Amino acid sequence: MHLTINSRDFNIHGDLYAITEKRIKKLEKFFDDTANVAVLFKKKRDREIAEITVDHKGTFFRSEVESNTFNNALDEAIDLIVRQIRKNKTKLERTLRTGAFTQFDAEMDLDEPESNIRTKTFPVKPMSVEEAILQMELLEHMFFVFRNAENEEVCVVYKRKDGGYGLILPQ
Repeated sequence: MHLTINSRDFNIHGDLYAITEKRIKKLEKFFDDTANVAVLFKKKRDREIAEITVDHKGTFFRSEVESNTFNNALDEAIDLIVRQIRKNKTKLERTLRTGAFTQFDAEMDLDEPESNIRTKTFPVKPMSVEEAILQMELLEHMFFVFRNAENEEVCVVYKRKDGGYGLILPQ
């Protein structure tokens, strides 16, 4: 695994860097050497946040946890990723490291039953990003798909946890 550790608005001290490297090794049993793990530490008022993103063969795992210390946030964020993997065990077995699930009991099948997928169609008309955000707010949705009037590509605007907005552009 390739590990990248960053911080926002402060410098990481040596202990936190070493602890992060040690604790991230817990994920090595699931991923091979091609996985990229990015850990971002940031502070928000009196809370400390650990954000982990794992990119393994185009499949992304992400967790973000706020806690009173970076160590606690890091532990919880790692546990969240492990839970995501366990929960979707059968769907992920094809992409993860061979034998990644051998240590889990057979009774511990946390897969959810197949969900009923609802299909919805609607016209995708050209509009500006601002119009798409307005339309999303009017519909009280968390995201909105639209055709960008500037370049005619299908894009997505979404509401972020911090109250801001995000824009997903096709590559």
